Amino acid sequence: EAMAAEWMLEFACSCLCWHFAEQSGEEFRRWRDVAQALINGLSQIPPHQKKTVYLCQLLIRIAQGKSLGLQFEDDQRISPLESALSFWTLLEKEEIKLAKLHEDIRRLIQIQIVAVHMENRYFKEAAEVLERLFTDSESDKPLRMKLATIIKTKDPYVPLLQSFSYSRLISKVKSYIKLFMKENETNFLIQEATKHVASKGLGTKTLQDRPVEDNENDKRDLKTRKRFVLIIILLRDVLGQKLATSPFPIFFFFNLCSSVVVSLDNMDNVGKNEVSLACSRRRQRWTHEEDLELKLGIKEFGVGNWAKILVHGNFNNRTSVMLKDRWRTLSKIK
Repeated sequence: EAMAAEWMLEFACSCLCWHFAEQSGEEFRRWRDVAQALINGLSQIPPHQKKTVYLCQLLIRIAQGKSLGLQFEDDQRISPLESALSFWTLLEKEEIKLAKLHEDIRRLIQIQIVAVHMENRYFKEAAEVLERLFTDSESDKPLRMKLATIIKTKDPYVPLLQSFSYSRLISKVKSYIKLFMKENETNFLIQEATKHVASKGLGTKTLQDRPVEDNENDKRDLKTRKRFVLIIILLRDVLGQKLATSPFPIFFFFNLCSSVVVSLDNMDNVGKNEVSLACSRRRQRWTHEEDLELKLGIKEFGVGNWAKILVHGNFNNRTSVMLKDRWRTLSKIK
């Protein structure tokens, strides 16, 4: 259980990094929920996973940095970016070789904390946060004095704030992500997926350009691809929805994986070859119970989510395409 949780957290963190870098909001939010649920399930953070946890929390907060109405801390005065700064401080303590990049990102977060308050016309709060952010050290004094002067002008568009903009902060964080990903290529799930892609020649360009040939090797290859894609879809969609609300997230994860494997194996073992399997399915009548399972699945997951409906429903050797066709038939009858 602990090992699976570790793999999933590493993979979720990698997905967060990818989607943060690509600015794909919907995918980022989906993996944010998965990562947060896995982190919440930890009784304590293993030493070797501290950087992973801290980076997840940092990205989640940076992504919401402009939303002062969101609260990540019990203290309502703490904005998302100020909360992010605390996790960046923890990350800095875990590594010392990126001193220049660390300093750049720290300064950008500090400046943007003040800038976001000013953009929302919260000048009093900007002055208060300035007192919390900076110590009395000589190195902090020049920037502290400049920001104090800017707050007094009540102008959020002064050159200093524009030079150290939110977009520049995002760019610097992306630079850090790139280095983090390069150092963490040993992620088990990513390794296994990479081996699978390499062994089957399933690179994105290869899949797009490769013509479909009607032979047994291609059929087996296609089935392998479908299994792989189905598992990824389930991890992304179902896990993202259910894991965050499950009181026992890891046990839910194992049950989900077990149901996926059993369903896929059952589909593989129905016939001895693809032709006989397809023929037996075509001849098989739909029962009233299966129709009810299909309707319940659509009610829970929505029309179009046939893979999830198939895994969670009690169907007799059906495929997602068969579920789609049956629903089309039922809709016409209705």
